[in-house]
Amino acid sequence: MPEVIVRYEPRGAARELFTATDSEICIAGSAGTGKSVAALYKVFLTCLNVPNTRALIVRQTHASLTSTTLITFEHKIAAEALATGIVNWFGGSSRQPPAYRFGNGSTIVVGGLDRPEKFLSAELDLIFCDEASEMTVTALETLISRLRGTALKRKQIILACNPAHPGHWIKRRCDHGSMRMLVSKHSDNPAYVNLDGTYTEAGQDYMAKLDALTGVRRLRLRDGIWAAAEGVIYEGFSDAHVVDPFEVPEHWTRWWVVDFGFTNPFCWQDWAEDGDGRLWLVREIYRTRRLVEDHAKDILALVAPDGEWIEPRPRAVICDHDAEDRATLERHLGMSTSAATKTVSDGIQAVQARLKVQPDGRARLHLVRGACADRDSELENSKRPTCTEEEFPGYIWAVKPGGDLKEEPRKENDHGVDCVRYVCAELDLGAQPDVQWL
Repeated sequence: MPEVIVRYEPRGAARELFTATDSEICIAGSAGTGKSVAALYKVFLTCLNVPNTRALIVRQTHASLTSTTLITFEHKIAAEALATGIVNWFGGSSRQPPAYRFGNGSTIVVGGLDRPEKFLSAELDLIFCDEASEMTVTALETLISRLRGTALKRKQIILACNPAHPGHWIKRRCDHGSMRMLVSKHSDNPAYVNLDGTYTEAGQDYMAKLDALTGVRRLRLRDGIWAAAEGVIYEGFSDAHVVDPFEVPEHWTRWWVVDFGFTNPFCWQDWAEDGDGRLWLVREIYRTRRLVEDHAKDILALVAPDGEWIEPRPRAVICDHDAEDRATLERHLGMSTSAATKTVSDGIQAVQARLKVQPDGRARLHLVRGACADRDSELENSKRPTCTEEEFPGYIWAVKPGGDLKEEPRKENDHGVDCVRYVCAELDLGAQPDVQWL
């Protein structure tokens, strides 16, 4: 092959990315820090130096990939290689996906997750997912299953993204240690910041644009913070309220809570109350497009498989007020239900009070990680919450036409948090009924 000289000056997180060997890695930070350029260079140089490497550059949609990521790749990364013929573009065929083909046998396949048919059959060594916060965790796990190439000893999937809300699956995956996060800063980008820390002319212009942002967009895009949406209701909710699964003592009181839905999610929550009055969400069902009677069967299959109860029966079944659905649920569960206390303001205050950390260092409300019994793929694919934990960061106050916040929540993606409000209101504001067996 003819020689090609590649000049690139990686700094900070970009430099770390080149030496990182973790199987899953995310480079995240403010806008304009060079995250995508760093990842594209790593993919390009790997393919240039290791013959027969099979890599993939992917984004949520094919259109966004070709209009942004691939333009950067061709103009900034591989321009000389394409001009000299070391790399050639293949537009795809009925059998093979579009790809950049190297003279040493390496290939970079490209595609969008909205059109995955061709590239998902490939056996890959290296994957780069641009703007990964647009993806679902299911998409990530599907891509990981394709990492079975033979050219590289260590297979790797690289994600690049700006911060999103603090409960986003990428941040949770990094916090749990399944994925390594590299934090990219503006000083990492030589196009914007000189080695002495001063801004270049282009950097001054770009930072002025970021400085003009306000609210949560400024926090995420300028400051690189995984910030909650503006007007978030449960500001006290954090990762500290989500705990690993544990064996629940049999003497803890159980409370069931139900919010009905079909097109919107049906939510059933199984709460355990410990001896100090703390609440723990230990199990839930969060699904769309199923009948109430089928949900009842699923509930009983979880708590009483083969008719034998494996946990204490609930003290009460607290339900949304739909009379017909309540009657159906009672009939198929064989137990009575009670109507939830649905006053919003005091219910929210009850939840906020339980989220506060007490003098003993613990809050009075926790969610068990992985409590959801079965993830709804339709909700995942539409980027909607798939469990109560995922609702909390986006549960915000409604906005008036003038932009001020109302004193009521926005009615969207609130089925799990409504159930949380019902159980807190029942225990902290109202009478506590006993379930009647029918």
